[in-house]
Amino acid sequence: MSSVPNPLTPPAGGVPVSGRRRRVMPGFGLSLGYTVAWLSLIVLIPLAGVFIHSAGLGWSGLWAIWTDPRVLAALKVSFGTALAAAAFNAVMGTLVAWALVRYEFPGRRLFDAMIDLPFALPTAVAGIALTALYGGNGWIGQWLEAAGIKVAYTPLGITVALVFIGLPFVVRVVQPVLAETEGELEEAAATLGAGRWSTVWKVVLPAVWPAVLAGFALAFARGVGEYGSVIFIAGNIPMVSEIAPLLITIKLEEFDYAGANAIAVAMLLLSFALLLLINTLQSRLAARRGGR
Repeated sequence: MSSVPNPLTPPAGGVPVSGRRRRVMPGFGLSLGYTVAWLSLIVLIPLAGVFIHSAGLGWSGLWAIWTDPRVLAALKVSFGTALAAAAFNAVMGTLVAWALVRYEFPGRRLFDAMIDLPFALPTAVAGIALTALYGGNGWIGQWLEAAGIKVAYTPLGITVALVFIGLPFVVRVVQPVLAETEGELEEAAATLGAGRWSTVWKVVLPAVWPAVLAGFALAFARGVGEYGSVIFIAGNIPMVSEIAPLLITIKLEEFDYAGANAIAVAMLLLSFALLLLINTLQSRLAARRGGR
């Protein structure tokens, strides 16, 4: 009695007779459709609306707004302070994650929980608190101003606020990577004669670089569009400490919707270019590490 081969059963070569490859996870097509539709409704369509509303100005109108000195100054403040705060958090957040993962000390759980406070705290409350601390009459600001350092109502104050709200992004991204990295590798490097800095540069940092860059990108993205925690400590002085999100709000209050959308388009394009560069560098570092 001859047996009829099952078309769903792969032969010895491993390829099904029907030519279709069976996926391990079912429902890929349906889940992909839901993902594309959901992202379109939440991200793509609103962003497309911003571009469409600004397109009414034409290239000449867009260029006139983008090259306006006040707009350029606001973009410089927003992106400059966001980059500075993200770079600072990339260093200090990695050190904080290192201390929380590698050491046991009294109050460790309390400090670990405090990292998430900027997530739970309303941004306006954070801005008011920072202004009270770093203002001319604040607990910290009065001593800094006596030393000739003015924090509140300057780009430095904006950077301080962005450091506050961006630190958890770096810590929470780097922390699990450090936890998965075996401490025995560091001990082995030490037994082979490697110094502390050599161990950090050649053993620890190559393992966490992609995570550090991911945390940097998240902190930068949050800082560029931050409004609530910055608006109070910035002072909103045109050409000095005025941020781009505030300038967009001013345009909206003046019913200049096209101008507000034009500034938003400039922020979107600059943010996308920087994030694309960071993600490309991150993927190359990860691929280089995986190829070793």
